Parts: sequence; C-alpha cells; structure tokens
Amino acid sequence: MLAYTVKRLLTLIPTLLAASVLVFLFVHLIPGDPAAILLGDTATPEEVAQLSAEMGFDRPLWVQYFFWLGNVLQGDLGTSIFFREPVLSVIGSGAETSILLASMTMVWIILIGLPIGVLSATKHGTWIDQITSSGAMLAASMPTFWLGLYLIMIFSVTLGWFPSSGFPSLSDDGGITNLRYLLLPSMTLAAPNAALIVRLVRASMLDVAREDHVRTARAKGLHPTRVAIKHIFRNALIAVAAAFGFTFAALISEAVVTETVFSLPGIGRLVVQSILRRDYPVIQGVILVIVVLYMVINLLVDLAYARLDPRVSLK
Repeated sequence: MLAYTVKRLLTLIPTLLAASVLVFLFVHLIPGDPAAILLGDTATPEEVAQLSAEMGFDRPLWVQYFFWLGNVLQGDLGTSIFFREPVLSVIGSGAETSILLASMTMVWIILIGLPIGVLSATKHGTWIDQITSSGAMLAASMPTFWLGLYLIMIFSVTLGWFPSSGFPSLSDDGGITNLRYLLLPSMTLAAPNAALIVRLVRASMLDVAREDHVRTARAKGLHPTRVAIKHIFRNALIAVAAAFGFTFAALISEAVVTETVFSLPGIGRLVVQSILRRDYPVIQGVILVIVVLYMVINLLVDLAYARLDPRVSLK
C-alpha cells in the first residue's frame, strides 16, 4: 500500500500543473480590471495603468503565470489585492469556519443518513420504507437558502435558542461554546446531503442483498440482524465511503449560499467576494487549495476501498 500511495502522489504532480494552468486562465478571463476596481470610478486611466504595472498585470499572461507558479512552488500563493495580506493568511482566516462547518455537517449526515438508510433498506417495500424514501426526496429537493431562513425564523427569532449569524473563532471568548453559531448552518447543509446518503445506503444495501454470499448466509440460518450488519451493511459501505469523502470536500467549497445566509466568514463566501473585487491571487489560491483537497480525498477514498474490501488490490 505504501508503494501505491507514493505512486499516486507522484501522479498528482502533472495533474496539479494542468489544474494550475486552467485555474490561472479561467480566473484571468473574468471581466474587469482589479486596478480600476481598487481605485474606484474617479481614477484616471493613467492612475489605473500605473497601479496595473505595479501589480504586474501589464505583463504578458504567460509571464504572469510562470511568475505565479514559481511562487506557488515555494509555498507562496501571492498577496491579496484587496486585503494586502498573504493569500495563505486570508484563506486561513476562513478555513476554520469552513472546516468546522463541514465537520459538524458530516456528523449530522452520519447520524441521520446511515441509520435511516439502513432502516429503509431492511424495511424495503413497507410503509416505513415509503415514509423514509419520501422524506429523503423532500429534504433533497429543499433549497438551502429557504431552509436556512426558516431555521433562523424558528430557532433564532421565535425561540431564541441559537444565534442567527456570524461565527466567533474558537480562540475568542466563549471557546468551544461558539460552535452553537454553526448548529443551524450545519443542519441546513446536512438536510439535502443526508437525504442523498439515505438513498445511497438504501440502494447499496439492496444491491448487496441480492448477491450470492448473502443468500448463502441466510441459507445457513444466520440471524437476520447479523446478516444485515456483517454481510450487507459492511459491503455497502464501500460505495458510501466515496460519497462521504467527496461530500466533505464539497461542503467546504460549495457552501456559498449557506455562508451567505448565516453571514459566516468561510471559504465559499470569500471566493464570491474575491470574484466581485477581482482579487485574482485569492481566487487562484482558494481554487488551487480546493483542487489539492479533492485529490487528497480521492487518494484516501481509494485507500479506504482496500481497507473495506479485501478483494481490492492496490498496485
């Protein structure tokens, strides 16, 4: 497995290079001039041109790319045009919120999605299966902004149980109790994703239940609970493991709407604000970090396959 891991890490190098080219080109295709946006409408063309030259935007695009790539290889993602801080520091300021939000959401997804999915599969064809399947479809179809606003109205405005917006760092006053700010956002994100996990667990378990080794286990007279857990659920987890991995990465990169509704200082909201400000270094840095995150999670999922299924050979 070690040799496979090293081999996969080496194959990430050309993939990252190709991704860096695409990220750089797509970002620079965004209409607008960062210098003009920074200086405002009252700036003269000469002032805009001077600031563009100072930031290096007057150079040919390929020169800008290789200059940026050289800095990236040294661990420097550049300096934010808007914040005037290193991009890594800007990303780090939003990473805590996004990682904690994604982690809390995954806890909800596991606590809700797995048990209900197993229940739906074991009660296949009954009224319980129909209710859980219908509930999962309803949750998956609800817009996150609509659900988030209703949760705020009920639990923040009416009941006053949870804060409605913002998130103080865990290092601020309150410490771990500040996680209460993320309860409503995490439930908002968990609803559609847990519904998808319910459907996936149900479908995977029903597929595994039709295989020969399950019929053999039942023919031997094993207890139905043991068959469901040891022979069906364990094998169904192989497909679910990949979904968990990519769901976590998606929660970090795609929680824009939820972070906006709850005014959370996360990565998704940072990207939207950076696009509006034409803050190229931040946009490039965030997207590149997300690409690396997806690649690492893809590798971990492959390793998890081998751990969950002895038939999978990693070479």
